[in-house]
Amino acid sequence: MSGPVTSTSPVPSPASEDRPDPAARRGMSTGLRQWLVVALAVLSGATDAIGLVALGGAFTSVMTGNLVIMGVSASTTDGALAIASGGAIVAFCIGVYVGARIAGSARPGDPVWPRAVTVGLLVELVLLTGYGIGWWVTGGEPGSVLTQVLLFTMAGALGIQSSTVQRFGVNGLSTTYLTGTLTTVVMKLAGGRGLREVQGSLQILLGLVVGAAAGAGLIEVAPVLAPVLQIGCLALVIAVAVVVTRRRR
Repeated sequence: MSGPVTSTSPVPSPASEDRPDPAARRGMSTGLRQWLVVALAVLSGATDAIGLVALGGAFTSVMTGNLVIMGVSASTTDGALAIASGGAIVAFCIGVYVGARIAGSARPGDPVWPRAVTVGLLVELVLLTGYGIGWWVTGGEPGSVLTQVLLFTMAGALGIQSSTVQRFGVNGLSTTYLTGTLTTVVMKLAGGRGLREVQGSLQILLGLVVGAAAGAGLIEVAPVLAPVLQIGCLALVIAVAVVVTRRRR
């Protein structure tokens, strides 16, 4: 008679059942990513306000607005405004292209915060630092030519940010194209969704408004500090992303 059959399959211990999957530890939580995206929206709002108020009257990320400004400049024959708005559009498009080449598109198995996003934001930081140096060298009062150069530099930087954030692969998540975000919020509310469903989008929209208010306020009371807000927001986002993603690998 044969003896009792014994199983060779290992019985998982409580410790092994509680041990988190290494893949789950990579990157950061979606909650932390949300707050970093809000910080990027603050940066966008500040940069747009500074461009509009102090650097030629054009936007650095709101290309719909710049297209309208181009139309207005054509009817008023305002050459400087046409150059500012048209140049910002071109610079933004170049930035979008560069950001898309760096960050690529979302891929299966991506962590919450892909490394390519950090790389794209580092390139944006280089551009914003260059703008900041130009701003500080002139004491916050650049001449007409440098004004356009700084505007285009900021537009290129936000173009990079705009396409880099798309690497997250989250539908409707943007830090620059916020007309679409606002439209989605209103449509969801009209469809009977609660505020909880649109909370993340409302945080991003609020971040944009706060950033715009802060950027315009600094231009009024302490213009030399304006780039500190922009560079500081972006540097903080990059620093947190690097620390958290390294720690959880």
